This record gives sequence, C-alpha cells and structure tokens, in this order.
Amino acid sequence: MLFFNKKKKNESKNFLEMIDKNKIPKHIAIIMDGNGRWAKQRNLPRTFGHKAGVETIREIVKACSELGVKYLTLYAFSTENWKRPSEEVNALMNLLVEYLRSEVQELHKNNVVVNSIGDISKLPLICQEELKNAYEKTKDNTGLVLNLALNYGGRDEIKNAVIKIAQLIKENKIDIEDINEELISSNLYTANMPDPDLLIRPSGEYRLSNFLLWQVAYTEFWYSNIYWPEFNREHLYRAIYDYQNRDRRFGGIK
Repeated sequence: MLFFNKKKKNESKNFLEMIDKNKIPKHIAIIMDGNGRWAKQRNLPRTFGHKAGVETIREIVKACSELGVKYLTLYAFSTENWKRPSEEVNALMNLLVEYLRSEVQELHKNNVVVNSIGDISKLPLICQEELKNAYEKTKDNTGLVLNLALNYGGRDEIKNAVIKIAQLIKENKIDIEDINEELISSNLYTANMPDPDLLIRPSGEYRLSNFLLWQVAYTEFWYSNIYWPEFNREHLYRAIYDYQNRDRRFGGIK
C-alpha cells in the first residue's frame, strides 16, 4: 500500500511537471458525476457518496487555484435533480450549507471568489443566505472564481436569456437587428466570463446533461471512468496536459 501511494504521488508530480504553466486553461468546467455509484459499490447510502465528493471539491479547488486557473465551474445540482428522492435532495442542500460554512474562510484566505450560477431562488432559504454571504465575503478577491452551478439547466438558462432580450425589444431598448451572439452571451448566467476551455466529466458517461449548452460550443471535452469521489489532482493534471496537446482551431485552419 505504501508503494502504491508513493507511485500515485510520483505520477501526479510527473504530469504536473509536463504541464505548460503558460497555457493553463482560463476556465475549467466539471460535471461532478458518480457519487451515488461510488457509494453503491461500497454498499453505502448515496449520501455517503455525496459527502465523499465534497472532499474531492476541496482538493480540486485548491489545485486549480495553485495552477492559476481563473474560473472553475462545478455542476452541483441541476434543474432535473429535483426529481430525486426528497431525502437525497435534502441531504444535498444540507451538504451545500455545511460546505459553505466550513470552507468560506479558507477560500477567502486563498483569494477565491465564491459565486453561483443558476436560479438559486428555488433553493431553500438557508442555502440562498449562505451563498449570498459567501459571495459578499469573497467578491473582492482576485484569484480563482469558483462557480457553483445550482438549480442550473442549460436550456432554462437560454430560455431566460431569450425572455430578457424579448423584454428589451418590447421596451424599445433594442431592435431585433441588435441580437447577436454577444448579446445572448451577456444575458446568460456566465455573462462577463470566458467560455470553458476544458470540460471534464468523470464516471464513464459521455453526455452534457444540460450543462452549459451555449458556452461549450468549442470547449475541449475530457472523459474518465473514475467516479467523482476518486477524482484527484493526478486526473486534473492529466486532463490539462491532454488539453494542452490538442489543436484548437475553432472552426478554422492552422
């Protein structure tokens, strides 16, 4: 076991050394998937998987901050996740509150901004308050921006942007001819943020699950069979290394 741990540590270090520090992706998005299946493999309740997943969040946020990533967007709770059993939903909301209360001081100390995207008005009031408190405490920081996607759905986000733009037209503030990609982007939850350079999805699934549908038009995808609670720095470093060795043409020719 000691040899295995040492080997894992060295592998992480090797990938870290191979990363070009001048080509770190500005924005990384992660679909945190596999908590429930990780717990099921161990004959544990699904909530244990979500708790283990929080530990992974701590490690990956710290690693991204150290690397100089500017934005990290984590898919924490989708608009479809309300369909899950109420016990699991309540456990996820409680975990969110616990995470914010226990981590916000450390995140603030490390110059991290805690932000949320999605319709948080549908979350329990205590969750809304903790999210607002975390943002107010960290909003003036200049390091990593941690986006927690909560009650988030890509289609819902685009629908809301269309409604906002339609309202502007109705109020004669803009003309139909003014609608372009920049206007749509400026009315999304991610306004004023760059689109993700790299999207990571662990757990062996190969779909977007309604995540950042507009923003990932030219994002590089990286998949892994590792469940989120097992995801670690080595996997992050490997994903970034692979990203750096791809030829991004954005529809053009180099």
